[in-house]
Amino acid sequence: MARSGALVFALTIAAAGPLGAAETARLPISDAVLHRTWTGRWIACPDAPERDPGVFRFRKVLEFRTVPSRFVVHVSGDQRFILFVNGQRVGIGPSRGDLYHWRFETFDLAPHLKPGRNLLVATVWNFGTQAPAAQVTDRTGFVLQGDGDGERAANTDASWQCVPERGHQPWPEGAAALKHSTYAVVGPGERLDAASYDWSWDRLPESSDGAGRWRSAVDSGSANPRTIQEGPGYALSPELRWLVPDELPPMESRPVTAGAVAKASTQTSPGFPQTSPLVVAPHAKATILLDRHELVTAYPELTFSGGRGARVRLTYQEALVKDRFTKGNRNEIEGKRMLGYSDEVLPDGGKGRVFRPLWWRTWRFLEIVVETADEPVSIDRLEAFATGYPFEEQGRWDAGDSTLAKIWSTGWRTARLCAHETYVDCPYYEQLQYVGDTRVQALISYAVAGDDRLARQAIQAYDDSRRSDGITSSRYPSGVPQYIPPFSLLWVGMVHDYWMYRDEPGFVRDHVAGTRTVLDFYLDRQRADGLVGHSPFWNFVDWAPEFPEGVPPEDGDGGSSAITLQFVAALREAADLEEALGDTSRAALYRQRADRAAEAVWRLCWDAGRGLVADTPARARFSQQANILALWLDVVPKAQQAAVLDRLLAVGPLSAKTAPVGGKGGAAGETGIAKASYYFRFYLARALDHVGRGDEYLSLLDPWREMLDLGLSTFAETPDLASRSDCHAWSAHPNYDLLTIVAGIRPAAPGFRRVRIEPHLGALDHLDAGMPHPAGEIAVSYRRRDGGLRAVVSLPGDLSGELVWHGERHDLTPGRNELLLP
Repeated sequence: MARSGALVFALTIAAAGPLGAAETARLPISDAVLHRTWTGRWIACPDAPERDPGVFRFRKVLEFRTVPSRFVVHVSGDQRFILFVNGQRVGIGPSRGDLYHWRFETFDLAPHLKPGRNLLVATVWNFGTQAPAAQVTDRTGFVLQGDGDGERAANTDASWQCVPERGHQPWPEGAAALKHSTYAVVGPGERLDAASYDWSWDRLPESSDGAGRWRSAVDSGSANPRTIQEGPGYALSPELRWLVPDELPPMESRPVTAGAVAKASTQTSPGFPQTSPLVVAPHAKATILLDRHELVTAYPELTFSGGRGARVRLTYQEALVKDRFTKGNRNEIEGKRMLGYSDEVLPDGGKGRVFRPLWWRTWRFLEIVVETADEPVSIDRLEAFATGYPFEEQGRWDAGDSTLAKIWSTGWRTARLCAHETYVDCPYYEQLQYVGDTRVQALISYAVAGDDRLARQAIQAYDDSRRSDGITSSRYPSGVPQYIPPFSLLWVGMVHDYWMYRDEPGFVRDHVAGTRTVLDFYLDRQRADGLVGHSPFWNFVDWAPEFPEGVPPEDGDGGSSAITLQFVAALREAADLEEALGDTSRAALYRQRADRAAEAVWRLCWDAGRGLVADTPARARFSQQANILALWLDVVPKAQQAAVLDRLLAVGPLSAKTAPVGGKGGAAGETGIAKASYYFRFYLARALDHVGRGDEYLSLLDPWREMLDLGLSTFAETPDLASRSDCHAWSAHPNYDLLTIVAGIRPAAPGFRRVRIEPHLGALDHLDAGMPHPAGEIAVSYRRRDGGLRAVVSLPGDLSGELVWHGERHDLTPGRNELLLP
């Protein structure tokens, strides 16, 4: 498959049927599209302020004597667009990026065309200051460029017409209550005013009731691919949005249930809301609560009739709450209320009207509140179309244990709902791609899905986000800048992870220069005593209750052992990359500075009385986080590692029963040791395995068992009853751990050119598992028999490696390997 550098990109072949039924193929895009100013221009609506919120429609009529076999167009919009041909939904976009990497989507319209007149319509929207935090924007606009001369007639110019869609608008009130209660930045609710809506937008102009309102679009600027921005073309036609092709596949769209009635103030039929309508009488109010039992990210689609003057509100949430965000068992609904994002629909009395929000929603619970005026309203049906990145579950894990199976399926659901056009930390509250979360998500993508495309895009996005002082953004793309310097260190780890799982040295080498700027930022701040000095911005490490806003203790000028140890990890990872792909002298510098920092942590922060590494040289406070890293990185001498690990495990995990409400502040726990969150227990698993105690891994999963007992269908952000987010990607790492620690499958060489299999079965008596590899599946089967272990390992292609069992190494060759082990 072609990679960056080749003039071959993803082309979406749009098929008839719902969005997401499309196939993707790698087909060439014309050289003119990639390397010359487009002849299609950015266009806008006349008399509409380009940076104000609004929804707009652009249209163009094309006429064909015969339908062409291929009609490829490249499309983009600001902030977003939906493209239709003859009333059929063809595609959406653009995938999120920044102004210097503004993506365009590619569609073949031929399957939707017919002889005669054809109508192209683009719905374009801009949510203005209410836009999601993840949305970068310049100003409202739309552009379409035909791939060649045969498609030139479709290019955007003054022949396109435009009209504002007054009947469908962003509705900030729909998010106001939630935003007043917590950090919620995914955009506004939406309102459909059916009386103002143009229901004829998909008809050819001769039959359009609103034909008189359409006006010629106005030129809004040239459309330039990024490749010419530093050449002479830019001087002649400057444009802020530098166009690049979207290399991701289309997001999926599959029908799912919107939910079943859990509670209602009025009688509903058994088929509601999928197959039977609900009629609400005049001057009445009805409230219906739907429960899906599992979280979903989806586009709801409400069909309604009648009800002029009525008001219908749809509210979405992960869980019902008692007060503020106290949730308790998610399956229990009595005594709880809905607090969430809302959309509003104002019927006009028409029949078969349809509301579908422009952006997807997240919910387990969906509340429908209907208030009527003089006419009855019929809620004909409520459908839903799940969306997300089209990951496929290629990894397998089956030990015959129902709870572990549920942890696996729930973790995979969590990972999937947190993957869209970018990875997202949580699908409900933020939808932002953070480095700390993304590193875990990318590893799950490699190990369970065998798909690296979203991870590649994330690595590139962070590299594109860097400041002049060398660090990356903590989250990107983002319309609101944010910087967490330790996350830049984790980005170095992401590049190293990719180097281990994918044999693509060119891609990795492209990012080595970025790892240097990050480490230079920290090298300049390494103190004379070897510890890292204070850095500006938000020095988040983990949501421990003892860490104010997630920041570990420091002395007067830094000196945090946890941050210094993250610096050590990044230096060692970058040294590996430099030795293989870069500068060996820089690798030597990194190792020397890493050794100096590690020695400083041991010399200044080790407390012999407590038998633990302290958070600072003052040795007044201690945390699992600092000691987890000290074990993983061998800062604690091997002779003392088991004792330190025992002390950490004796502290126990944070749980919903013991964590303070909110999980993000408070006094030290009764042991005086700050506890690791779900997120940082990913690194606890690494430390446990590194110390040689991988057989104890399954005992670390008690917090995940507790979440299942509380009725969660995805894994939460923090371990308390008032956890804001019930779906947080960083808590899905057991899927990775079960494959790499318990099943024991992991790369033994860069590019996954060799495999090391070292199972840690604990009390399991059997296990069947599989991990995708670029050459095929690595399959393992373990059976305990007569005090020994029968292991069957199948390696794809020419992959070879070793199996390690109780310290004994056994060679593995391509194909089937069967071993009887004591």
